Amino acid sequence: MVFAAPGEALARAEELLGADPSPLHASVAHQVIGIWQRDFGDTRRALAHLRRARELAARADSAEREADVLATLGVALVHAGRTRDGLAAFERGVARGTGHTRARVLYRRAYVWWVLGRHGEALEDVRRAVPVLRQADDVIWTARALTLRATVHLALGAVERADADFTAAEALWDTTGQEHDKADAVESRGLAAFRSGDVPAALRLLDEAEERYAKLGTPTFMLSIRRCEVLMAAGLATEALAEADGAIAALDGIGGQSTRKAELLLVAARAARLAGDPQTSLARAALAVRLFAGQRRTWYETHARLVLIEARVATGRASGRLVADAAAVAERLAAFGAPAAPEASLLAGRIALGLGWTADAERHLAVAARSRHGGPPLARMTGWAAQALRARAAGSARGVLEACRRGLDVLDDHRMTLGASELRARATAQGAELAALAQRASLVSGGPRRLLVWSERWRATVLSAPPTRPPADPVLLSTMTAFRELAARAEEARTDGGRPAPALEREQRRLEREIRSRTLHMRGEGRGDGDGGRFDVGRLLDRLGDELRLVELAVLDGRVHVLLCGQGRVRRFEAGLLAEAEREAEHVQAGLRRLAHPGAEARLPLVEAAGARLQELLLGPAAAHLGNGPVVVVPPGRLHRVPWALLPVLRDRVLSVSPSASSWLRAKDTAPPPGGRRVLVRGPGLASGGAEVPELADRHAGPPPPARSGESPRRVTGARSGGAGPLDGRPVLLEGDEASVPRVLRELDGAALAHIAAHGAFRADSPLFSSLRMADGPLIVHDFERLDRSPYRIILSCCDTARLASVGADELLGLVTALLPLGTAGVVACSAPVNDAAVVPLMLALHKGLDAGLSLAEALRDARAALPGDAVHQATGWAFSAFGAA
Repeated sequence: MVFAAPGEALARAEELLGADPSPLHASVAHQVIGIWQRDFGDTRRALAHLRRARELAARADSAEREADVLATLGVALVHAGRTRDGLAAFERGVARGTGHTRARVLYRRAYVWWVLGRHGEALEDVRRAVPVLRQADDVIWTARALTLRATVHLALGAVERADADFTAAEALWDTTGQEHDKADAVESRGLAAFRSGDVPAALRLLDEAEERYAKLGTPTFMLSIRRCEVLMAAGLATEALAEADGAIAALDGIGGQSTRKAELLLVAARAARLAGDPQTSLARAALAVRLFAGQRRTWYETHARLVLIEARVATGRASGRLVADAAAVAERLAAFGAPAAPEASLLAGRIALGLGWTADAERHLAVAARSRHGGPPLARMTGWAAQALRARAAGSARGVLEACRRGLDVLDDHRMTLGASELRARATAQGAELAALAQRASLVSGGPRRLLVWSERWRATVLSAPPTRPPADPVLLSTMTAFRELAARAEEARTDGGRPAPALEREQRRLEREIRSRTLHMRGEGRGDGDGGRFDVGRLLDRLGDELRLVELAVLDGRVHVLLCGQGRVRRFEAGLLAEAEREAEHVQAGLRRLAHPGAEARLPLVEAAGARLQELLLGPAAAHLGNGPVVVVPPGRLHRVPWALLPVLRDRVLSVSPSASSWLRAKDTAPPPGGRRVLVRGPGLASGGAEVPELADRHAGPPPPARSGESPRRVTGARSGGAGPLDGRPVLLEGDEASVPRVLRELDGAALAHIAAHGAFRADSPLFSSLRMADGPLIVHDFERLDRSPYRIILSCCDTARLASVGADELLGLVTALLPLGTAGVVACSAPVNDAAVVPLMLALHKGLDAGLSLAEALRDARAALPGDAVHQATGWAFSAFGAA
């Protein structure tokens, strides 16, 4: 019962002990309490109860009972870090038990061998136990043994064998009432899905297991370890670190298992390294090494040493000693049959290359490169990274590019199994080294065109295909509705009382976690189409013609390289350092924030001077070769907050921004929807009241056309000519209570033009919860992803709507990038806080240009020129950018 209903089993055992039982029955009760404390409570109390259980078994003169208790005691001692004593207890238990009891003891010793990382011994003991358990028709213990054998197979990379055992075990569990064991089986299936490369399925199964454990009221430390592994593979290292550290604190709080603490420290060390925090990684890894060594867990200790070496390299401590240490770790991991062995060989080769030890590097990299032909995606990528480094050391640019292409193809296929745009974006971080190697090789050997191709190969790849649409999941839909209502109530409480409402905000965060969790479960709809790999420079140059220039900024080794495309050629110029440009961009953003308020006019010359410095850092000598025509800027993700219209050479131009040249070409080829419907939305709480919206509606006054079939007449409706010429017809106007999220989404779907005047909120911590405030609560990025087709053109006339989070290799998450893959060809949005009143004339002038048949970029250029010359209006104009090509 302790694994079917743990709480009830504990209560029954304590009740039995209060009734003066016989020594035999008291032994069982103390063993049950010991198991509960061992797995869910205080290890010291567990050991005390289990020793008492053994004494009572001896007093009852039951060798079988004593053997069973010795096995439970052995597990507890190993988990407490007393490995020698634990194995000795097992020796006595195997000697005392016979038949069926002895098979159960062997199963538990196999579990301990797995904990210790001694997989050969684990498989041997399970091999001996399973036939006896089956012969005894012991369904529960047979299922446990099969689950354990599958888990050991996974640790050795034998995924197919693991799947077979998990399937057999699950069939047995379905015939029992062992709820804890059933939850453990779901958790194990999640681990198997992860090992086979199916991250969404792994996340879904681990979440299901957590729900099952929660109903039983049992802690989930092993589940946390496994979820951290999946989160790291999904590019969510910061979340993995937070979960691991939280689990360590909870484990320490109950005096829990020392073995679990060491494992949590190991995953925390890996997560910190991936999150760019090498000092934390060093500290966690060093403590994990000490604990594993004391527990005699060589398999785990070796993995912890690998992370320790990686952290030392990340802090700049590369040395010949570290090459030897990494090589020794690689040899030990290979001897264990651990899938991480190629990773250690790659590390040794990379350190050796950095030291100029080419012969040593070649030896280690050749070993690592063997993994490129088989195994899960990340293992193959490790192999291709090693192959690329080998080619670079041999001076073969062609070999570097081929290895990088093959490695990135593997990652492309892996990314397309992920349905959530966030996971696709974050997964690209695993290809950053390959992309950088290819760009360097292109710079040396291929000229500007090849550098452009490789810059495009790994830029904004998440926008190359629409994200998987969220499923028609009633639970997800109701959770999103509840989230919206709660967020509105929390905002109302802050507005009315000036104070936050902690209870509402806690529930809001809980609902956010549930929404995000369900969206991360979505699986992709197919393999990558290789669009980024087939980027055609000739086609781009044809579309640009003689007047238009596209400026793509590539960053190599911290320096900005300007790829200037136009007039049938690609030219390269070197500009400044990326770090300096980022600092200057932050100064400009601070200046624009101040200029949004009257009285800051004295700062205007300072902001303009900062714009000139940005131009020198970002464009360098290329600024003199832009010609007189329109310009498209394609910046790297880390420069997404630059107000490009502030740069002197771009200030009076038709200017648009795009995440990639490929994205610009797709936008250029996107046809407007039929019918030309326009939608105007005015959200609550704007200082200006969204004054441009009713005026824009009045410009196109006229009798509304008939309502759609099955609908009551809309308040106002309209049509437009399709985007190529002047807009006409009366638009849909949504304001007040009509500006609710469901209604707004219904009208936005397939619209030709949407103008939304609403408060924008950017969430750096969770960019897909960035929002626009509607009458019934926030309209978030996840809502936009439910559209069949987002508006062809969309204007977001509020603060911070163009703010984005830079994630992965060179990806951006936020409102603008959510719209571009869904059918939107052009967006006007704002990257800084702006003065609401000053936005009104800018928007009216922008629409005047659109009515005259101009593109968004052309209309925005003319609208800026029409603004008053004071600092507030000038800053407002600079803060807005046109994205895309519509």
